[in-house]
Formats: sequence, structure tokens, C-alpha cells
Amino acid sequence: MRRIRRIRLAGLGLALAGLLATAGCNSAAKSTSSGSDGSGKVTIGVGGQVLLSYLPTTLAAQLGYYKEEGLNVELQDLQAGSKALQAMIGGSTNVTSGFYEHTIQMQQKRQEIKSFVTMLKLPGVVLAVSPKNASSIGSLKDLKGKVVGVTAPGSSTDFFLKYALSKSGMAAGDVSVTAIGAGSTAVAAMEEGKVAAAVMLDPAVSQLEKRAGKLKTLYDLRTVAGVESVYGTGSYPAAVLYAKSAWLQNNPETARKLTRALTRTLEWIAAHDGTEIAAKMPASYAGGDTALYARAIEHAKPMFTADGKMPQDGPAAVLETQRTSNPEMKGADVDLAKTYTDEFIG
Repeated sequence: MRRIRRIRLAGLGLALAGLLATAGCNSAAKSTSSGSDGSGKVTIGVGGQVLLSYLPTTLAAQLGYYKEEGLNVELQDLQAGSKALQAMIGGSTNVTSGFYEHTIQMQQKRQEIKSFVTMLKLPGVVLAVSPKNASSIGSLKDLKGKVVGVTAPGSSTDFFLKYALSKSGMAAGDVSVTAIGAGSTAVAAMEEGKVAAAVMLDPAVSQLEKRAGKLKTLYDLRTVAGVESVYGTGSYPAAVLYAKSAWLQNNPETARKLTRALTRTLEWIAAHDGTEIAAKMPASYAGGDTALYARAIEHAKPMFTADGKMPQDGPAAVLETQRTSNPEMKGADVDLAKTYTDEFIG
């Protein structure tokens, strides 16, 4: 009897395996990871949750908008945009809250990644000089031979540094680049003089200024004027939600729900001041100074889009900087229409 039972169980196992294999073949184009339509589970990798660039991604959860859309969203803080991208490519996340330029970079690598919500129309990066080097560094050329901090190699801060060096007639190898992270580690590296300068984002910039006094900045892309001076355009898409094109194709309703949650959040940001927004965010993000955090958010509000749509002249500006700063992009054939979509908005 036991032998017969084992045979029957084995036969049942083979039958189930056959059914699963057939189902897999019939839905080869469908995503097998979490986040497929109907499951409600979506894992979003964030390129540094404490950064104001990605504030809407976290705020949407704090406001309960993901849940109201019927989604079970898990946010993974991956500290840098390049790491968040790698996690999604590797399959451990479904969606990335990162910078738009990654969609262009990955097309060149024959991987279709598409942005579907644009949160930031200004990049918000600041190339600041360490307070310990303020007297000796007055321009980008003074950084030659020195150590410059970025959040992580391959991240947007890194590519901005390379672009700025190239525009100034310098080579990427003229400076030594090191990773300093995005939050308190970046502040400490600058305050202690471990780097001569760094490409930073808020709230770290505001936190450093409070501790060390007004910073000497070589570039400040938190304003339209600052962006125009560098890129010649008043908008430069930065923080977005992006996913593999295949995931979007297979999960349109999930993408639409994510989009609604984020566009509602952007509308909420526009209707509330920095203090009200700070009160909704995790207390730890303020770095011990809620008032300073609220002011930084208030100053950052003009950087956010009103409706989540891609600025019309933005993609071409980003492509141009990639061709200047990224050797892999020189002469690359890029179809910008495949790097973003507004189809899930509205």
C-alpha cells in the first residue's frame, strides 16, 4: 500500500509539474515576480529614501494612498540610484524610484526600461565645496587631483560630476571619485574634509549648512535659473518611477494604480507647506531638526511636477548630458519614445 501511495503521489507531482510548465509556456510574456496584476504586491527600490528627490515615493505610503489604490507596496531603501537600478534588473524589486537618465543608459545596453511617473522636473543636485577647502577652491578646475564625493559610482550624482568636468574642459580622471552616501555620511565626509567637494542633495545640503555655515557652491541645480545655466533648458527630469517595459506591459492596472497614488501625492504636496509635509514623513528623516527639514522641503517644492507628466523638452536634455558624460553613450542610437510614457496618467 505504501508503495502504491508513493507511486500515486509521484504521478500527481509529475502531473502538477506538467500543468505548471504548460501554464508557464502559455504566459511566457507575463511577469512571474510579485507585482503582477491581481496580487497587489509591489516592491519599489528607492535610490535613497531620506533624499527629498524621492520624498513623494515615501509620502504616498505615509498618506495611505498605495493602500487606497488596493496595493501592498514594500519600499526598499537602497541608498543610491545605481543600486536601486541593479536590484530591479536582478529581479529583487519590480519598480525603481530613481533618476530618469537610467532609462536612457539601459536602452543602450539593450534593456528596455521605461519611466511612467515624473516626480522631479529639476535635479536638485548641488556641487558644494567642503568647508575645510573653501579658501582654496574657487572653481571646478581647482578640484584637479582632489577627492570628490558622490552618492555612489554610477549614480546620477556621479554622472553629473562627469558632465560638469567635461563642460569645463576637464577629464573624468582629473578627480578621484569616492562614495559618501546620501545622508549623514555625506554630511560627515564634507564637514570633516574627507572630500574636497561633493555632489549632494537635500536635506543633506541644508543640514551641512546649518552645522558649517553657508557653503561655497560651484553648481546649484535646485532652481530653474541654475538648471538653465547648465543645460540651457528650464526643466530637467530627475526623480521618476521606472520599470522594465515588459513589466509595465504585463501589469498595466498595477502601474495605473501606482501612478494615481503618486499623482495624488504630488497634488497634496502642492497644496501643503513644508511644515505640514514634514509632519507626515518619518521623524528620522529630519536628522534631529524638524524645523530645518520643513524649510528644506518648502524650498524643494518648486522642483516637483504638478501632475507626474514628463516635461516636453526634458528627455532630449538628459540624453545630451549622457552623451557628454558617459563614454558608453557616445554615438549610441537611443529612441527616447521608448524611455518614458504618460499613458497611465489621468
